[in-house]
Amino acid sequence: MAEETEKKYITNEELKKHNKSGDLWIAIQGKVYNVSDWIKTHPGGDTVILNLVGQDVTDAFIAFHPGTAWHHLDNLFTGYHIRDFQVSEVSRDYRRMAAEFRKLGLFENKGHVTLYTLAFVAAMFVGVLYGVLACTSVFAHQIAAALLGLLWIQSAYIGHDSGHYVVMSNKSYNRFAQLLSGNCLTGISIAWWKWTHNAHHLACNSLDYDPDLQHIPVFAVSTKFFNSLTSRFYDRKLTFDPVARFLISYQHFTYYPVMCFGRINLFIQTFILLFSKREVPDRALNFAGILVFWTWFPLLVSCLPNWPERFFFVFTSFTVTALQHIQFTLNHFAADVYVGPPTGSDWFEKQAAGTIDISCRSYMDWFFGGLQFQLEHHLFPRLPRCHLRKVSPVVQELCKKHNLPYRSMSWFEANVLTINTLKTAAYQARDAANPVVKNLVWEALNTHG
Repeated sequence: MAEETEKKYITNEELKKHNKSGDLWIAIQGKVYNVSDWIKTHPGGDTVILNLVGQDVTDAFIAFHPGTAWHHLDNLFTGYHIRDFQVSEVSRDYRRMAAEFRKLGLFENKGHVTLYTLAFVAAMFVGVLYGVLACTSVFAHQIAAALLGLLWIQSAYIGHDSGHYVVMSNKSYNRFAQLLSGNCLTGISIAWWKWTHNAHHLACNSLDYDPDLQHIPVFAVSTKFFNSLTSRFYDRKLTFDPVARFLISYQHFTYYPVMCFGRINLFIQTFILLFSKREVPDRALNFAGILVFWTWFPLLVSCLPNWPERFFFVFTSFTVTALQHIQFTLNHFAADVYVGPPTGSDWFEKQAAGTIDISCRSYMDWFFGGLQFQLEHHLFPRLPRCHLRKVSPVVQELCKKHNLPYRSMSWFEANVLTINTLKTAAYQARDAANPVVKNLVWEALNTHG
């Protein structure tokens, strides 16, 4: 009893006031923590914390952190507890589910997916070298280009997985796997990926907080973008100007062609981040990895006999990777969207509303990298992909219990739904009644796409 009476309490309303630089508080399971200094060294970056300060973040904390992270909280404890601490039935079930998965060892049992994928990537790389260096036919060169595109897709899945959890035997090897599969093989910085991807997970389908929906002036999945929203991630206005209006008016036609060249934008975004003034973890290593890519890839292309073949080699490899860009957009473009910051009190609900699963046979799991189970992945980003199919029925049951959406459709159905979403916004963009800002600044290179 004495210990109970010594507890100090604040309300959720008081917690909300601690949301400014130098005064950043969060609550986890009713206990209040000061993360003002910790944010500077947080492995997941500062964005994810800044988006949730001043509120309870228990569900997000459970989703992103291993059990060992709980021990670090003791040093951040303010001594305060939340007086009006409440847990919704959805959150209660979600936490129970996460605890059950942990008891079953699902988070630690990673299987051999990474080993198999690395071996597959290595074999494909040898095949690409053979096709370019040892073969003379145009057909063989095109097969090598397609193989390179498939290599990039599979390598990206390794980078993705290693960014969410340790896929190797220790953290040092895991970092090596990230730099190899991301920077060295695909030319896309793992630092850039972590920066944007963590924000995407946290603010899933928020039009102004989720960078994965901010494609102005090329695409707009919602007419709310016509109000020139301010990106809270990039800290700049997403201007809906005449250029944006024109491009968006035809986005349902340009969607697939743009996906074929989407890789170019990722290269640009990598350089923008690495040359920016932001704090970039392992900036030198990221630069070194990118240098490796921009050494071997141009040299490989230069080994082809003439410029037409070189052009079509690059074009084919980029076009194959478009399948992955399309998949990522299918998972979110046609799902529910909202404006505003993410909230910790409806974690499960927001993830369910903002995701779409792609149904497929189990033998196709390797092709989708497990990300066809998008809701399952968003709820449990640390769960190895080899378990996503196993937990899917449990997630479906929980959604059904709480009357939450669980969307799962075929690749074809998801494409149709996405094109219809883009078409709806396109027709609205053509409507002269929608105001347009009289500003012709082109922001394509400054906005993640």
